[in-house]
Parts: sequence; C-alpha cells; structure tokens
Amino acid sequence: MSSKPDFEASRSRLEWISALDTEAPKEGRNFRRTSIICTIGPKTNSVEKLNMLRKAGMNVVRMNFSHGSYEYHQSVIDNARQAEKEWAGRPVAIALDTKGPEIRTGNTKGDADIPIAMGAEINITTDEKYKTQCDDKNMYVDYTNITKVIQPGRTIYVDDGILAFEVLEIVDGKTIRCKCVNNGNISSRKGVNLPKTDVDLPALSTKDIADLKWGVKNNIDMVFASFIRRASDVTAIREVLGDDGKHVQIISKIENQQGVDNFDDILQETDGVMVARGDLGIEIPAASVFMAQKLMIAKFTNNPRPTRAEVSDVGNAVLDGADCVMLSGETAKGSYPKEAVSMMHDTCLLAEKAIPYVSHFDELKSLVKRPSDTLESCAMAAVSASLELNAGAILVLTTSGRSARAISKFRPGCPIIMVTRNATAARYSHLYRGVYPFLFNEAKPDFNETNWQVDVDNRLKWGIKHAIGLGVLNRGEQVVCVQGWRGGMGHTNTIRIVPAEENLGLGST
Repeated sequence: MSSKPDFEASRSRLEWISALDTEAPKEGRNFRRTSIICTIGPKTNSVEKLNMLRKAGMNVVRMNFSHGSYEYHQSVIDNARQAEKEWAGRPVAIALDTKGPEIRTGNTKGDADIPIAMGAEINITTDEKYKTQCDDKNMYVDYTNITKVIQPGRTIYVDDGILAFEVLEIVDGKTIRCKCVNNGNISSRKGVNLPKTDVDLPALSTKDIADLKWGVKNNIDMVFASFIRRASDVTAIREVLGDDGKHVQIISKIENQQGVDNFDDILQETDGVMVARGDLGIEIPAASVFMAQKLMIAKFTNNPRPTRAEVSDVGNAVLDGADCVMLSGETAKGSYPKEAVSMMHDTCLLAEKAIPYVSHFDELKSLVKRPSDTLESCAMAAVSASLELNAGAILVLTTSGRSARAISKFRPGCPIIMVTRNATAARYSHLYRGVYPFLFNEAKPDFNETNWQVDVDNRLKWGIKHAIGLGVLNRGEQVVCVQGWRGGMGHTNTIRIVPAEENLGLGST
C-alpha cells in the first residue's frame, strides 16, 4: 500500500495543512528527507555502535575538534569506514568541526573557583602577569585587542553567559574596568563572548590550520567552520584546504552578530550554513535567535547552494527549510544515542508531512531570476513533472552532485535518487534535502566502444532496483529521470519519465 500524498488534491498551503494527519505513517513508503548528523564520542565510537546509529537514521559522522587527539579522531574515521564495509546501507559522510577562533580567560590561582558578587568591580586585563593569577580583582583574557574594540556600556560574557560584566571604562591599553552583573564564580580557562562587538581575531588558529590539513589527508567530506564572521574567513579555509581538499564542503557556523550582519557576503562563498543557536543565543538576545534562524535559512531561496542548520527546535527547522539537523551530546556522551536518533528521525518525518509541497514549489520557482541556466531549468522541470505525475521518485545521474543539489533546492515531494560514480559526491550529498545517494561502482566504459545511452539505461535500472530495495520507491510507480546528453560534468539537459520496472518500460531487459 502506498502512503504517497495526493499533491493535486491540496494545491494551496491552507488545504494542505487542513488535511494533515498528526500520526506518523505506519505503512507504505516511509522516507525521511532531512539528513541527521551525529557527533561521535567515546560511547558511540565503535563499528557496532556506528552501524546502530546508521540503522536508526544517522547520515553524517561529526568529529568535534574542540576535544580529542588526532589518534582518537583517526579511530572515528577508521570505525566509520569499517562500518560501511560491514553493513553497506547508504554512504556515510565524515565531517570535521573546527575549534575556531576563541577568547578565553586565564587560570585562577590554584585553578580554584573564586566567588564574585553582583555589583563587584573587577579589572579584565591582557596583562600577562595575571595569566595564571586570576582572582576577583583581576581577570586575564587572551584577546590582546579587546581594549581596542570594546566600548563602555557593552557587556562581556564569560562561561557561556553564566557570568556577565558591564564595561565601565577603558583604563589603558591592557585594562578594562567592569562591574559584575550577577553572582557567580571566576574559574580557569572559560570562554568569553563580546556581543555587539566586532572582533578582529584571525579566521583560523594554528590548531585549526593543522586540523584542516589533517582532515584533507584523511579524506574528510565536509568542514563545519566555527565562528565565521566574514566572507574572507571562508576564503581562508579554502586556501588551507588547497587542491587536495577542493572537494571538501565548507559549512559556515554563524555564531555571533557579526556573522549575521555579514551573512549575505558569507553566503556567496560558503557551501552551506549552520545556525549555531547555542552560541548565537549568547551573542544576541535570546528572543531574536529564532528570527535570525528564519532569516538565514530563507535567504537560501535565491541561492543555488543548499543549507544545513543546527537547531534545537527540529520540527521548525525542517519547516523553515533546513537540509540537516544535528545531535551533539546526545550521541557523543548520552546514555540513549539510538533513541535520540530515532526521535530525531520521527520528528523530521512528521515535520516534512506539514510542508505544502505544491504551493512551496510554486513560490520557489517564482523567485528564480530569469533567464535561468540549463541546469536550474531542468531541475524546475523535473520537480514540476514529479508533482503533476505524483511520481514515486526523481532519479538523477550526476558526477559532482550539482544536479541533485539543484533539484533539492526546489523541494520535491518525492525522494531524489542520486546515482553517481563519484564516492565523495555520494557522501557529501547527504547535505541536500531529500537526496538518497547511491554509489555506482562499475567503471565508466569507453564510449568509443560502448553506446552512451546503454550505459545511461544501465545506471537508471540499477538506481531503480536499489531504490525499491531501500523501500523509498514502489515497483510500477512513475520515475522522473534527469541525465546529461554526454559524459562528464555540466551536461545535464535531458528529462525522461519511465516506470519503476527492470526494463524501464522498454519491453526487454
């Protein structure tokens, strides 16, 4: 029994929402369009546990480089690749999350927690003599230029906002006089945030540069770049990745007001964006975080690059247009990692049901600048055909994944089956909403000896067979196929409609 929605019966957003069923689908096709990223920690860093998470719904493995040694992160990569060998499933992508530029306090005397009372005045200083001698009179921070960028009346947050200090005056080139806004403790090596202050820290620390080069050597698929504030930060990362890492997708983490203010410029350089609500909630008023999230995700409507977002409100993130959602501590150190992924999976499924795909597509299509290029025109035509036919899937043959990404942008109501010979593209295409990547391992034939269309039909048949096997396509359903007119990248210009049968409806296999 098919659980496909009838798109033509509910063309308007209001009609669609009025017909919603709050129960998760129990039979028929049950595919999730939104990818799930899981942070891997000691409790899940084994082949057995990784495959457990994959079967529950994990698509991307995240390594947090704020913690752990190269030896540990190497074990995560090795285990993830071994997990694929032991249980084929779909390709699993590997992401490196950088530590990024940061500001930290110094060490307290004896690393003790020193109480400080609301209303107490304190010097925040860059004087090295207090680096290991912080107390309730003088607190060292490691950002040399803080006295040049901060202003009286601004707030300095310490330890994820647990402590707040109001800036009273800039005493000299090393010292800021502040008043404590709340009761708390001064502790060693805590993070510092400077809301409404543009900091001039370098985009990459020495550690970040070494980590990125290590990641390229280990063939990672994507970088989650922390504290991106300007477009030039993304450019700096690409320079470090170099030619060997040109395939690596850069996902910019927007974590402060400076990043929000420069979002349009960042969007021109990055491959995707992560809305880092935790840090963003310290830098801007908490009530404004949801609006920043909606603003940033919405702006991808007019950009060919898709987005991915880290959000606490999974359902609203999916409705806003996020391609992926992420679990951190739940899978890194939580007691119920499988259950966390399963809950994320179910939440995404229900949220995706609430999207009025026909009216959503009409709106997205109306925003495309004309004349559009060939690839975008084909993507719009394929999604339009899939909605008119109530098709079971869109199947795209692609080398780089660009065609799958373009189709994903227009949010079809059916799965996008991506067939590629490019293993890297198969992995990073989990970043694109609704894309199910399949790696076609047969070598590319010599087209001087083999007819191009024969190879195309072989890949289409193979893709349909595997999509049926995965349970996201039913035999006999209509499939909208998108292909190129010859091999290589940049030639997508052809759409075919075939039945989900072994012979593509051609009468013979």
